[in-house]
This record gives sequence, structure tokens and C-alpha cells, in this order.
Amino acid sequence: MDKAYFEELVKKEQLSSSELESLLKARKEGLVDFELIDIREPFEYEMEHIVGADKLLPTTQFQNWAGDILESDKNIIIYCRTGNRTGQVQHILKQHGKSVPHLTDGIVAFRGETKSGR
Repeated sequence: MDKAYFEELVKKEQLSSSELESLLKARKEGLVDFELIDIREPFEYEMEHIVGADKLLPTTQFQNWAGDILESDKNIIIYCRTGNRTGQVQHILKQHGKSVPHLTDGIVAFRGETKSGR
């Protein structure tokens, strides 16, 4: 798979576990650039998070960080536990003109590498 494939993949609205795994691997290889943001609460993140997550931005603090996401020109992918919160956040951001893909079924369906702690 080439760089163009990953550039298109990172723009999809919904990503499967295998697609996110491919993107994380491609990012390590320098084929695509994006930020992976966990929007769950800190205690959830500490229990388990995806290896390669760049930031924790809890949904309960959405008002504090939404502007930064809207103004960012970076590719951003968000995930939560089951995809419910990310679907809601994705919808709100889209209403303001920002397309942000999310891990469709959340971390519970993610088959890639995860870890606990910070």
C-alpha cells in the first residue's frame, strides 16, 4: 500500500480496527501523519488505551478543547470505548466544518496493541 492509500484512509468518517492498525503502522513508517486522540475520561485511559494515542481529551471537557480541534489543520482521529461518544463529537465537529474520523466500535473492538497506565 502506498502513501496515497493512507492519505485517503485517514479521511474516512469511520475506521475499523484493522484500518486504524494499518494507519498506526504507516505513521511509524512515515507514510501518513495524524494525531490519535482518546476522548474518554482519565480513569478509562489509565485502565487501557491504544498504543500510539497522542492525547487524552476527555469528552466532559469538550468545550475546553473543541476550538483547538476546529482550528487545527492536522489529520485527527478520535476514539472512545464503544464509538458512541466519538460519534457524537464527530457530529458536532462536522456541523462546524471539521471532518474527524473515529474508530467505529471503539477500543472494545480494537485488536491492535493496547496498554494500561499513562
